[in-house]
Amino acid sequence: MKLELQHLSKRYRERYAVRDVNVTLTPGVYGLLGANGAGKTTLMRMICGVLKPSSGGIRWNGKPIEALGERYYACLGYMPQDFGFYPDFTAHEFMLYMAAVKGLGKREAKTRTENLLHMVNLTEAADRKVRSFSGGMKQRLGIAQAELNDPSILILDEPTAGLDPKERVRLRNIISDFAKEKIVILSTHIVSDVSYIADTILMMKQGQFLLQEPMASVTDVIEGKVWEVLVREEEAAEFTRRFSVVNLHHENGGVRLRIVEENAPREDAYPVAPNLEDLFLYYFGEDAKEEKEPAEAGWEVSL
Repeated sequence: MKLELQHLSKRYRERYAVRDVNVTLTPGVYGLLGANGAGKTTLMRMICGVLKPSSGGIRWNGKPIEALGERYYACLGYMPQDFGFYPDFTAHEFMLYMAAVKGLGKREAKTRTENLLHMVNLTEAADRKVRSFSGGMKQRLGIAQAELNDPSILILDEPTAGLDPKERVRLRNIISDFAKEKIVILSTHIVSDVSYIADTILMMKQGQFLLQEPMASVTDVIEGKVWEVLVREEEAAEFTRRFSVVNLHHENGGVRLRIVEENAPREDAYPVAPNLEDLFLYYFGEDAKEEKEPAEAGWEVSL
């Protein structure tokens, strides 16, 4: 099982949303990280066939996806960031409707619907209208519909956005259960979610991959570049202005700062073990701001 992105680019007039991306994906969970506007959603839409690349191509098990057609799309499960629901459908009705769209037979659709609603803990809410669901319940239903056809490629765009910590943990566990023997691409701004379940990190900036590394070794590049130092409260603002501060904690009349820098910010600063959040700040810093990717005319995610 192999998904290959070969020199994949998407250009909007003078700007590249995705530029010359090359990667080979095999079963496992891939955490796709990057600031807003980095190209993550555009990349996932091309993988799903929603957008056509400006250049380059995608191959599934050695064959171009254009040649495979419906055989490729049958292998896909997709949960967009802003997934739309018919509000007057119950969860059960919505799942059966999506099963019909995906081409499942009636018996299989009924069995998969019941099993998946159970897996995402929505059995008791199956006959409630989706309009009454909380954000977390809608996200769980969105993941369940993406899994209906038992896809080999499962793509989830910001599945934990806007959820409280309890719901995020629940969804992480659901994704981990679904990830067995699949290629799972998980895009999120919540770095801690990726660090718990991803096998490999794909980090994007300005439409290109900065790195493609196993989770176990992804922070090696900033080993020795993460520091902690205790400063006086009146010094904290100046340190924050001068350095990349990951975390700030008031204690004992002072402020303990966690800083990502090439060199120690002060003589009494000491190195600490880096984590994925440190790595994100190291690469993005002030670039991690709210920007929108170019919109593709005619794209709709609501049903």
